[in-house]
Amino acid sequence: MKIKSILAAAMLCVATVANAQDAAKKPAYTPQVIPGRWTMEKANSWYAQYPWMSGANYIPAYAINQMEMWQADTFDAAAIDKEFGWAEGIGFNLMRVFLHSQAWKADASGFKKRIDQFLTVADKHHIKIMFVFFDDCWNTGAKPGKQPEPKVGVHNSGWLQDPGFIVKKPEDFAYLKKYVTDILTTFKNDKRILLWDLYNEPGNKDKGNASMELLVEVFKWARAVNPSQPVSAGMWKWELYDLNAFQANNSDVITYHNYNPLENHEFMVKVLKFNARPLICTEYMARTRNSTFETVMPMLKEQNVAAINWGFVSGKTNTIFSWEKVIPDGSEPPLWFHDVFRKDGKPYKQAEVDLIKKLNGK
Repeated sequence: MKIKSILAAAMLCVATVANAQDAAKKPAYTPQVIPGRWTMEKANSWYAQYPWMSGANYIPAYAINQMEMWQADTFDAAAIDKEFGWAEGIGFNLMRVFLHSQAWKADASGFKKRIDQFLTVADKHHIKIMFVFFDDCWNTGAKPGKQPEPKVGVHNSGWLQDPGFIVKKPEDFAYLKKYVTDILTTFKNDKRILLWDLYNEPGNKDKGNASMELLVEVFKWARAVNPSQPVSAGMWKWELYDLNAFQANNSDVITYHNYNPLENHEFMVKVLKFNARPLICTEYMARTRNSTFETVMPMLKEQNVAAINWGFVSGKTNTIFSWEKVIPDGSEPPLWFHDVFRKDGKPYKQAEVDLIKKLNGK
């Protein structure tokens, strides 16, 4: 599809989902297209070889953030194996998992060994992995070593941005390039990996277009490695027009976030299909916002959109609590925001699990 057609679709999303008057004021923007993007034919052929995919954004219950998940002192393959057994039991076949450049910087060799160990566990349970590199969401100041304890009743109180600052210095670009290139080169032909998600929510935390330079660079680094898996960066906030346009025109597969009710989400799917590429929803399901398994997941299957909800097992990330409301005493909210399972493996809602199993043919 021609660039202007994709941009028209993106602008339609902006005008409808956000604010039409603000969208009309946006200056014309033609995004840079990094050479090496998969053709529509290649992308659709790749997607067609898989059954419908569903799963979750995964971090083990023992970890408050990416560092605690991946560091040698706290990485726990047995815990991951147990939790992936629960995932396999309800038919989940895809997990989205965040890496962190500081974990690599502290121990590159060990980090890669742990990634391989993690992929072995996932493969045992017939689960493909989508790895995420950079992230503009939540907290700055990532450091190796002991991580903080969760703040009582606070959603994702310890989650880490990566790199956590607007990259300007050549030395910062250099180490981030080395990190991305090393991981991609090591695992570029690994069939256990479905897709590389290069940048989660670029422009978040009021960074806006200041995140564009790193976004462009990470696509350049990925194209230089040319992995056998597709690459993408998900659209998440339609007011960020320039970022969205670049992401839509450089992703092999279109990925996106939507935490809104069914009508809004279904409209977004129909608009994004103008790209004529496979669609993967990499974040949805926030019960108090009426984005639920019961309402949204059947539509995603009907539209052949891979479905990855936020949250799998209740743990140190505190994502049973809403990002909109703190519960100071830490008591269980009347309605969980995210997550599917309790720490002991019991479903939060049996009806939800029954629906997920049914949609997955279990």
